[in-house]
Amino acid sequence: MKKIGFVAALAVLLASGSAFADGDIKKGAKVFKKCKACHAVGEKAKNKVGPILNGVVGADWGHIEGYKYSKPLLAGKEEGKVWDMETLSAYLKKPKKVIPKGKMAFAGLRKPADIENVIAYLDQFNADGTKK
Repeated sequence: MKKIGFVAALAVLLASGSAFADGDIKKGAKVFKKCKACHAVGEKAKNKVGPILNGVVGADWGHIEGYKYSKPLLAGKEEGKVWDMETLSAYLKKPKKVIPKGKMAFAGLRKPADIENVIAYLDQFNADGTKK
């Protein structure tokens, strides 16, 4: 019976498209150090210059309460935009290309592997900061 429960849980994870993205979480933690000046993750995370990033993978744009987002990002939220893998990848590569007049000052990550790894790192965090 336990085996059936495990298989069912695994099927739900795989069907959700999540399962921690395809990157390496440990390598993503190292890449995320570049982001820590402005962003935080985890159970005690607080907004900084940028919003906390708990639960960002798959979330709607502008989902963090209490953070003052840019007008262009809020316009994307009104359009129903979501931080899916494709959008996050494009944003992490060139933020100003995805949100031209957004607040993000970071130029972007050059290496596709770094982008994939940081998304995997972020994907492990639930909206409340606990790990999946």
